[in-house]
Amino acid sequence: MNRSLVALALSVGVGLSGVALAKGDAKKAPAAKKEPAKKKAPPVTQEHKKALAELLSGFKFGMTKDEVVAQLQKQIDEAYEEKIKGTTDIALQDKIRKDKKQEMARVSASFTAFEGKRTGWDVSIIENEFAHHTNESMMERWENQGGKNQRRFFFFYDGRLWKMFLSLDVSILPADKKNFDTFSGIMQGKYGAGLVDGGTITWSAGDFEVRAVDRLKDYDALALVIEDVSVRGQVLAMREQKKPPDRGTNPMINSIVDKDHKDHPDVHTNSTAVDDVIKAQK
Repeated sequence: MNRSLVALALSVGVGLSGVALAKGDAKKAPAAKKEPAKKKAPPVTQEHKKALAELLSGFKFGMTKDEVVAQLQKQIDEAYEEKIKGTTDIALQDKIRKDKKQEMARVSASFTAFEGKRTGWDVSIIENEFAHHTNESMMERWENQGGKNQRRFFFFYDGRLWKMFLSLDVSILPADKKNFDTFSGIMQGKYGAGLVDGGTITWSAGDFEVRAVDRLKDYDALALVIEDVSVRGQVLAMREQKKPPDRGTNPMINSIVDKDHKDHPDVHTNSTAVDDVIKAQK
């Protein structure tokens, strides 16, 4: 056996000793404590539920993509009609109509089906809001009318709207108080007391739930998420079902730590063990 194989065999022996010690320690370790049940958000008042419902902005859970597009078309038409009526300049009116057409085209082009191919959204403010191979898709629109400056993301499951994500204008926070505490105070002042957990505030409004999400540290962003609670369980179950399988331990390591030595050579007593292990993997 050459020097490199001898060195590898010795390192394998040392590694096995460490594994044996680790197993011995594991037997003495106390059983893991059962995690407490997840806290539920307190129900909101009728007044606050109405305020939360306004976040739906005329959309309804269960809408198809075409129905959402039709509702968007209606909202965009109304917004641009006011602009057109606000001027008698024919050239400016034509430009406004062109802008309206381009905005609607951008919305339609934003539709994305999450089918495994990496998208620009996989590392973004909405990266935690979807999964691939789960019949999920998304469309988005920049809402910058009436003093707003936010983006609305429409999430579909099996072709039906089940969630909306609003990326808020961070200017709602004073520049010198751009933190979660200030954000929490503003949100709970508007929607009532919610369940605060880390950088998230949750309100339960019966058939739908709203989350305020702090993403200031990683994306300098704030968001509100509105979900259909009757569908969320199905989505999470599908994600669990389609989750990539755990690859487990490297097969080379498995062959080395096979304590019964039924399928693989004993690297402690066999001087050609390293060669045999390599051959076994082939």
